[in-house]
Amino acid sequence: MVPFSNRLGVWRRRWAGPACVLALLSAPATLSLAQNPLPPAGTSVTGLPSLGDGAGMTVAEERRLGDRIARDIYRDPDYLDDPVLVDYLQSIWRPLLGAARARGDVAPELSERLAWELMISRDKRVNAFALPGGYLGVNLGLLAVTERPEELASVLAHELSHVSQRHIARMIATQDRLAPWMLGAMILGALAARSNVDVANAAIAGSQAVAAQSQLNFSRDMEREADRVGFGVLTGAGFDGRGFVSMFDKLQQAGRLNDDGSFPYLRSHPLTGERIADMRARLPLDAAPVHGPLRQGAASGAGQLGPSAQMHALMAARARVLAENSAERWRDWQQSGASATASPGERYAAAYASLRLGQRSQALALAQRLRGEVELSQRSAVDHLALEILLSPGAPLTPADLAQRAQLGEQALAGGSRAGLLLGAQTALAHNEAQRVSVRLLDWVVQHPRDALAWQTLARAQQAQGQTLRAVRAEAESRVAQRDYAGALDRFKAAQALPAALRVADPIELAIVDSRRREVEVLLREAESEK
Repeated sequence: MVPFSNRLGVWRRRWAGPACVLALLSAPATLSLAQNPLPPAGTSVTGLPSLGDGAGMTVAEERRLGDRIARDIYRDPDYLDDPVLVDYLQSIWRPLLGAARARGDVAPELSERLAWELMISRDKRVNAFALPGGYLGVNLGLLAVTERPEELASVLAHELSHVSQRHIARMIATQDRLAPWMLGAMILGALAARSNVDVANAAIAGSQAVAAQSQLNFSRDMEREADRVGFGVLTGAGFDGRGFVSMFDKLQQAGRLNDDGSFPYLRSHPLTGERIADMRARLPLDAAPVHGPLRQGAASGAGQLGPSAQMHALMAARARVLAENSAERWRDWQQSGASATASPGERYAAAYASLRLGQRSQALALAQRLRGEVELSQRSAVDHLALEILLSPGAPLTPADLAQRAQLGEQALAGGSRAGLLLGAQTALAHNEAQRVSVRLLDWVVQHPRDALAWQTLARAQQAQGQTLRAVRAEAESRVAQRDYAGALDRFKAAQALPAALRVADPIELAIVDSRRREVEVLLREAESEK
């Protein structure tokens, strides 16, 4: 597995001969809109260029470039699919995307053809970034440092607006002499530079990473536009507009106090007094702050329920523990979260840190204590944590623990969330109930074919039932979901090579495998032709 910090060198060695290196290093250090100005003030930005009309890069080309970058991100060790955090981020992301569509900021063509997918990185530095094709990256550090859901939502709304206004495509259009694979390498190099303050000095990246970092920085006009459109998206989704201002204040303070690379977001999105003043001016003078889970005035109807501040505190605590690899830090959180005066977020961090330390009994005791301290609406999040703890390896569980695990697993399956489904499925497998959960997983992957983790869990359930052909096909589909077409093709071939008795026993599944193999072969050829 090649990390971001090394992958630029791989791209460089594979394709960048002397002429390519010269072309990259001679490119302008900053891409601005001087040659491609924004519409005059008062002009609608919803009818943006598409399919090359004025943008120079079609939506299809942008999506293909984004897909190639996404393939590499899926393979990166820092890529994280944590169902609990994914569910939480989606509870913020979906209303924002819905509001952008309702406002007309996302044109129908973009809505249909771009990915609109969030990707989480384990990196504890504070950062989020928009990628071509509708992919958005979120570092755990960003979630960990925010205090309320509207602060996180303000960053996501800003990045969403970079995509909806096609800022990346418009920047790339000014550098149309660069090949798409070089652009992909530049973007991956820039991501590496942002996650590692030393990467710019590394011999493997050389001066290419520095050039790539500069070329990804959005112009001031683009930043202002993303602020303006993003603020409308944030409030249109029903989040408190103060989230933008408080997040700006937090970043501004960090910029004054920290110069250690902990806030890469400030390097790619530098704050100005003008931007901060503009966001403050957009707030109504008599606006009352939003308390609790109620998001006022959502685009799809006032009074919609959204994440509460307490839920955000729990998820921020989870992000902090997941982003940290120091056992000493885990023990610090464990100790502070065990005190009588600990907040729910601190208690959650203590329980999760205990789990990572392998102290299952301590983790379970803290989780059970936490359950009585949180609001009723947050208890499912604590129950999911308790279920994770009970599913973790360790000494044999007591009969009481086994009964509690079975009960929590049933509740998780009945909840309807992705995290609940996957945790409930693991519980069912632990209790030798693979057949029952397979039906639920099959229904889920039909509706969510890009869910690699669900396909992997389904493969385990099918293998437990002796359905080898179906299990191998599910493994292949998990690789397709992450655009690993070579790995998927290998698994489809393995399914076709199973003993005849296993294949002929399930002729319909075998026909699906044959069809999917042909489809993946086409996708693989297309991917290789774009290198």
